Amino acid sequence: MYDFLLTPEERALKQEVRTFVREEITSDFLQKMDKDEIVYPREFIEKLAARGLRGIRFPKKYGGRSMSWVADVAATEEIGCLGMALGCAFVMPSIVGEALNMFGTEDQKQKYLKPYIEGKLVAAEALTEPRGGSDFFGAMTRAELQGDHFILNGMKRFVVGAEGADFFLVYCRTNFDENAHKYQRLSLLIVERGPGVETEYLYGLMGCRGGGTGRLVFRDVKVPKENIVGELHGGALCFHQMMIPERLTSAAGCLGTWGALDLAVRYSDKRRTFGKEIRRHQAVSFKVADAITQLDAARAICYMAARAIDENYPNVRRIVSEAKRFATEAAWDVVNNAMQIMGGIGYTDVYPIERALRDTRLGMIWTGTTEIMNLMIQHEYYNEVLNPAYDRRCMEDDAANPDETERCFTDEDMQDVFDGKIGGK
Repeated sequence: MYDFLLTPEERALKQEVRTFVREEITSDFLQKMDKDEIVYPREFIEKLAARGLRGIRFPKKYGGRSMSWVADVAATEEIGCLGMALGCAFVMPSIVGEALNMFGTEDQKQKYLKPYIEGKLVAAEALTEPRGGSDFFGAMTRAELQGDHFILNGMKRFVVGAEGADFFLVYCRTNFDENAHKYQRLSLLIVERGPGVETEYLYGLMGCRGGGTGRLVFRDVKVPKENIVGELHGGALCFHQMMIPERLTSAAGCLGTWGALDLAVRYSDKRRTFGKEIRRHQAVSFKVADAITQLDAARAICYMAARAIDENYPNVRRIVSEAKRFATEAAWDVVNNAMQIMGGIGYTDVYPIERALRDTRLGMIWTGTTEIMNLMIQHEYYNEVLNPAYDRRCMEDDAANPDETERCFTDEDMQDVFDGKIGGK
């Protein structure tokens, strides 16, 4: 995020996070995560908490800084150069915290949100199921209300932080009426790690390693009724709200591919072929131009989305979806360009470009695939343009022959053919 787009307070935070990234996180730590020698980066969480860098957007009384979404995005970009796994560990308070802060009771905020932001607890959200994927509202994990508690059974997978979390936000079916609308089927529960909660760290991930991604199995887990977040059967409202931080933080984290581009630029200024630095070859320099242009455009749309949320703009879901789609795809192009600039050495583990590429590929899959983002974008835009209250100039009014525009939607021409008025008899 460019400094002129930030307030002095936001600028100071960005610099604070930049210093943290440079001084606190070692290369050895990142390599151990990538080798799965570190299963969950608890040390990273503790360092963030010591600096007050968790829950930046949330109220100070819960341990946050009461700052803007723009500040959150600026900080997340700086963290992003460390890779997807640490990026996700950094933004998870923004996601889980969103549900607790927006829909949680004061008791829930004191018991879970405050210690979570302070680094005393770690949390994860459990959404995806083996059968479901993007069919979120088809979730089969179920919680049956029995008096003062729920009995939870089911399975979630691809839970980032499953291995390290002390509690989970679990979406589960609580309305078993076959005719229930999909938005009235699910509830959101706070589930503490304990009896009946089984964690399996079993995925051999292509990238994003060391983040504790695993599978959760719930077997007759007893969850107190007071651990419901929001209303009974009101999980859809929580989900739609949580998708805002999920998708925007994914987009902002992908801006961290500036690290891969910077590496390629430095390499191209040292590597010589045909008697000159490879940056002097147009084939290389134009890849740098393409990459930085895409990255700047991604920054712009992420900044716009952050400002839209801060200003309570009505079309925020579309803009956030655009940011997620564009930034993750741009990041993938940037990393591929960086690897291409570096040539064969970029395909080895001599440089961390190959790790960045493995990490970045996940961006277009998690927190809603590119295809799901497209569905969201077009749906929201159609609703906007076709709304009777839409008051922008209609270009159809400038048509040279308004009568012909109307005929596009009638059967008049075909009838004229049948009647012999067009094309002769």
